[in-house]
Amino acid sequence: MFQLIWIIFAGLVIGLLARLFVRGPQRIPLWLTIVIGIVGALVGNIIASALGVRDTGGFDWIRHILQVGVAAGLVALLAPFWITRRAHRPPDRYRQYR
Repeated sequence: MFQLIWIIFAGLVIGLLARLFVRGPQRIPLWLTIVIGIVGALVGNIIASALGVRDTGGFDWIRHILQVGVAAGLVALLAPFWITRRAHRPPDRYRQYR
């Protein structure tokens, strides 16, 4: 249970850091930021393992930079799609009756 909470927290931190590095507005919800952060952490760990820098003697700066970099790339890629998906929604036909 604690590991799941830690994964969500790490995804939130990595996703928020990634959003800081991407220019322009990112109108994506918080849950998508967390998912992007989690995916960025997983892919960043895979890349760090392939480069041989996943486990170092101190703080794993390179691994964390890779994680945030992958998450920033995902934010830059997915944010425009999220905005266009929300903009091209069909109109709510029942809105006029409320």
